[in-house]
Amino acid sequence: MATKLSDNEIRQKLEDLNALVTDETHWEQSGDTIKKTFKFKSFIRAFGWMSQIAIWAEKLKHHPEWFNVYNKVEVTLTTHDADGLTELDFSLAEKMEKFR
Repeated sequence: MATKLSDNEIRQKLEDLNALVTDETHWEQSGDTIKKTFKFKSFIRAFGWMSQIAIWAEKLKHHPEWFNVYNKVEVTLTTHDADGLTELDFSLAEKMEKFR
């Protein structure tokens, strides 16, 4: 089982994660989650990105909560088993940024 991160660890990891961001939106903490809305040029690009991330999510055995409408994908990450944020959430978020 993944270990819940401390508030200090979350702040540092969020800062590190946002340093990877190449668009105008950043990851934000909301309670025991981190969230971001990704915007793409088209629906097919958004869906293609989701397909790539789905493969990584399966490899990490950690799945996002996400919602897609046309060219936008709203992502929420948390680790339910740990009742909060863990390394898994930040690992998946990093993959999302890398394949953006």
